[in-house]
Amino acid sequence: MADTQSARSIAYTRAPFSTWLGIVCLFVLFGVIVLAVIGPSPRTSDYEETRAKKRMEKLKTLHEESQKELTTYAWVDKNKGVARIPIDRAMELTVADQTQKKPAPAGPIATPAAQTAPAGASPAPAAPQQPGTAQPAQPSAPAGSPGGQGAASPSPATQQSPPAPASPVPATTP
Repeated sequence: MADTQSARSIAYTRAPFSTWLGIVCLFVLFGVIVLAVIGPSPRTSDYEETRAKKRMEKLKTLHEESQKELTTYAWVDKNKGVARIPIDRAMELTVADQTQKKPAPAGPIATPAAQTAPAGASPAPAAPQQPGTAQPAQPSAPAGSPGGQGAASPSPATQQSPPAPASPVPATTP
């Protein structure tokens, strides 16, 4: 029984104070190293400020170059005889050129092509006829009507009915 108590006492022994002190010292040493690397001074945004200054300088030079191109004369391609002129002068020349030209009349407006109805759809209203095609004769007013002036109405044989649709649609009742 003495052997089992000695085994238990070995398993449950506490770590000595020096071990705990060593662990705390390691943490303190790590903290000191981090402070030495980072430094105790407050961090400033020098990096962002320098980047902003560089961007502003690039923007300023780009603006100056574009203003120079818009306001000066220069050769674009001397061999071809292409030159650059200031934009104000170019606008003056364009306005003077356009005032001398007579406006051209507008051409005819193209109408969209007729759309075909799908099979089984309700018939569409009659499309306007093309110029040069014969129109069916319109019946005159009846004999007794005010606009008829006593003219005889045409016989049913001479009346022309409108053409039937190509695909007959069955009548539906509500």
